[in-house]
Amino acid sequence: MIVKELLSVQEAENLTGRKASTWRRDILKRRIPYVKLGRLVRIPREAIEGLIRKGYRKAIEPTEGE
Repeated sequence: MIVKELLSVQEAENLTGRKASTWRRDILKRRIPYVKLGRLVRIPREAIEGLIRKGYRKAIEPTEGE
C-alpha cells in the first residue's frame, strides 16, 4: 500500500472540524488506520476521505406537497 499524503492529528482536526482528542481516541482504539514514524503519528488522507465518503448522505428531494 502506497500512502500519498500523511496528515498530523492537528491537520486532520483542521480539515474535518473533528476534535484532535477524538482522532487520538480513534487511533488508540485502532478504529482508523495510522502510520507511526518514531514518535510521530500520521493519518493517511485516504482514511479521512473514506470516513467522509462513508458518512455522506444525499439530500432528500422535496415532494409536491411540501
